[in-house]
Amino acid sequence: MTSPVDDLLAGPPPTRLPDDHPQVRDGLDAGEDPSQLAADHPSSSLAWAVLAELTLDGSAAAPSAARSVTAYAYARTGYHRGLDALRRAGWRGQGPIPADHAPNQGFLRALAALSTAAGQIGETDEADRCAQFLRDSGTSAEEVRALRD
Repeated sequence: MTSPVDDLLAGPPPTRLPDDHPQVRDGLDAGEDPSQLAADHPSSSLAWAVLAELTLDGSAAAPSAARSVTAYAYARTGYHRGLDALRRAGWRGQGPIPADHAPNQGFLRALAALSTAAGQIGETDEADRCAQFLRDSGTSAEEVRALRD
């Protein structure tokens, strides 16, 4: 039998976002333009995360300030759209955000991209904070990068 103290120590339950943008995942799978998907579905973290990832991919060999700043802006937009969705889903600033739940992946991918882009522009505190946020959510940058495959 579980005592009330055990329940308090368990922490908040995992947050699973509703699947309110399946057309973005479907569009990306079909090869649609992520910029158009972001324009058509601006509250989708996934569309913004993919734009950030593509921009970061283009800057991997020789990052330019313009590409890094663009990726940062895309990633920050996706991050904030995801925070809004998490709060609407009952998340209160802590607890797991499972990466195996497809609707959570846009937020987590935006957070990972934000960490990378922040590091590229010298925002090391932001990069570290985002990496810690991923760990606190029950995942890692490596696990989230694997979601792209």
